[in-house]
Amino acid sequence: MTQTQDQVRTRTFSWSDPAENAAQLGRRSGLETLRSMLAGELPPPPVMHLLGMSRMTADEGRVTVELVPQEFHYNPLGSVHGGVISTLLDTAAGCAVHSTLPAGVGYTSLDLNVKFLRPVTVDSGTLRCEGTVLQSGRRTALAEARLLDARDRLVAHATSSCLLFPITPQP
Repeated sequence: MTQTQDQVRTRTFSWSDPAENAAQLGRRSGLETLRSMLAGELPPPPVMHLLGMSRMTADEGRVTVELVPQEFHYNPLGSVHGGVISTLLDTAAGCAVHSTLPAGVGYTSLDLNVKFLRPVTVDSGTLRCEGTVLQSGRRTALAEARLLDARDRLVAHATSSCLLFPITPQP
């Protein structure tokens, strides 16, 4: 991704075909899928390029992802848009759930409850979002995500319920 901070700001980015990941649905465990992305064997989802998420780590039941706030994340008030923050929290919580799933099981978010605790700007430094599974059953899972600024201050918190369901791999 490239960007400029000239008077007329521009941004260019690229992404891989999301069909590559879709073709793998149900074939690997969630942790195997995430680690394959981290190793470069599978491409990251396009939203990671769109927002500039980076430095993801994945262990069973726990995921971290980072984002450096940029001007293109801003709302009209001069701070990072709540939708960007929510997407980061949803990514960490959802991927934490994903990391616990066996091959043949998928998930989708049922809800996301976000609490914004302090404004985020480019001066906040690198944001680190930590997602953790709190409880997982046969049909649903509950996860939380904590968003910390460069000074380790909590800037937002979320809980997410996810629906778990079987996935049949495509031939």
